[in-house]
Amino acid sequence: MTAHEARSLQIAIQRNWQDVYRYASLPENLPEWASGLTSGLQKSGNEWLADGPAGRLRLRFAPENEFGVLDHWVITETGENVYIPLRVVANGDASEVIFTLFRLPGMDDEKFTADAAWVMRDLQKLRDLLEAQLVE
Repeated sequence: MTAHEARSLQIAIQRNWQDVYRYASLPENLPEWASGLTSGLQKSGNEWLADGPAGRLRLRFAPENEFGVLDHWVITETGENVYIPLRVVANGDASEVIFTLFRLPGMDDEKFTADAAWVMRDLQKLRDLLEAQLVE
């Protein structure tokens, strides 16, 4: 099996890593910051169902942990299983959120670049939401 090209996308958030993890680990919060999940998020057994731009999605999440691991798997309507490594790590009193984006088979440069920009917008939204909570 050939390795996929990957990009690590990260953003600093001025909140301690446990706060970021606690918020980002709740699937119910995903629609607030992950624009790929537009609506209809609901729990179904060990998975979550959501509507995205490409149709109905099934999601599975890493179990709660003390390491900041927020990995998840997205299963599309066509049965494609997309692994999304996502981490929150401490950086002093703040944190870094690191998302690994893999280039999927058949994805051209333009689509890969567009996906990276989309992920960065979502990470910025996560940062904005969590940093705004500091002043409330």
